[in-house]
Amino acid sequence: MKYSNETAGVFINSRTISQFLSLAGIAIILPFFIHSQWFAGPIINAVLIITLFMVGVRSAFVLCLVPSMMALSGGLLPAILAPVVPFIMIGNVILVLSVDWFYNNFKNSSHGYWAGVFVGAILKFVFLYFSVGFIGNLLIKQELAVKIARMMSWPQLATALAGGIMAWIVLKWLKRA
Repeated sequence: MKYSNETAGVFINSRTISQFLSLAGIAIILPFFIHSQWFAGPIINAVLIITLFMVGVRSAFVLCLVPSMMALSGGLLPAILAPVVPFIMIGNVILVLSVDWFYNNFKNSSHGYWAGVFVGAILKFVFLYFSVGFIGNLLIKQELAVKIARMMSWPQLATALAGGIMAWIVLKWLKRA
């Protein structure tokens, strides 16, 4: 009996695996070294979008779960924000799904990319703003809830848009390389 990848019907692409592991490494390590939402946020959003285009939507979904947990354990997110982490993960999925859907459904892929980034950033912002506002009022002191809601509102929109711009630049550069 033969036990090879061909028999099992599984194709393992070492290039895809190495790309995913490199991008995942950035998403895992970055929150431990950069403790600023304004620097880490755009880079993480860019990594999610780059993963979508280089490795695929399933891998991007997996990566959507990683950065918030690492940001929490690395100190970028205060421990009091632990209940918000699943909502941040969902917000990341919303961004990736939007970019994927618009990119694949526009005749002009460039327009689809930018429409996906803008719509995804807005949807992520709206989702996080209302989710965190609701949870913040249930779990946390009012003055802290206001600070958390502020952190999860328009900065999320700005970092998602900045991440989209960064991803566009990197993807264009990689296409030429």
